[in-house]
Amino acid sequence: MNGQTLSLLRRVYNRGMRALVWLCAGLTCALLVFLIGYIFCRGIPGLTWELLSGQTSYIKNTIGILPNILNTLYIILMAMVIVLPLGVGAAIYLTEYAENRRLVSLIEFAAETLTGIPSIIFGLVGMLFFVQKMNLQAGVLAGGLTLVVILRTTQESLKTVPQSYREGALGLGAGKWRMVRTVVLPNAIDGIVTGCILAVGRIVGESAALLYTAGFGLVLNDFFTALHSSSATLTVALYVYANERGETAVAFSIATILMLLTLLINLSAVFLGRKLKKN
Repeated sequence: MNGQTLSLLRRVYNRGMRALVWLCAGLTCALLVFLIGYIFCRGIPGLTWELLSGQTSYIKNTIGILPNILNTLYIILMAMVIVLPLGVGAAIYLTEYAENRRLVSLIEFAAETLTGIPSIIFGLVGMLFFVQKMNLQAGVLAGGLTLVVILRTTQESLKTVPQSYREGALGLGAGKWRMVRTVVLPNAIDGIVTGCILAVGRIVGESAALLYTAGFGLVLNDFFTALHSSSATLTVALYVYANERGETAVAFSIATILMLLTLLINLSAVFLGRKLKKN
């Protein structure tokens, strides 16, 4: 086989692989567009003011998802208030203060392993620990504490700060904490904010862990009442309406809202990340 034949076969192979890659990319995009379009076509006609603002049939003879929207906001607030200082504090300690690198590697490995565990297992553990052992009522508090175990703010944003920045600050006489506060954190703020926004997206889309801990309640409650009362988020309400009540139209409307929230959160993460990176 001469050189020209090998060159021809190589070109045919490269073009075939390139066509296969484009085909796979096109199928993936087409599947995404079909999924979003199908949900929007089924859900947008049901998005009425009565659905968004009305209360549930437990209070009135109507169906409304206002309690579920508020419960989702409550869960986000509860989880982020707890996980943000813990996550950032743990990342600072592991990156800047911890000296035993084997222990740090072990903790990082454990954290990475936890991210691969199905969330329904966290829900089961949260029910056994927070609801049964700690005698918390199923509600926003138990659900938020369970999500804190799942969520993990990224440590990689602190590692991206060049080591020369740290050495320069220490060389100018800054203490360890002053160096972290004035040099490391400002340069890593874009990654921290992006991680927090993506964590909010994870909370919005979480359902399995909240089935056991937040409950199925569809009643409109204020924040403090929802802490210890059964409070269904949007994802749990979607499950209830689709499977327990057979309200498929309402389920697609909730799915539409969730899709819009997910797209908004992801776009916000990209926009804020680029803006903070530029600043």
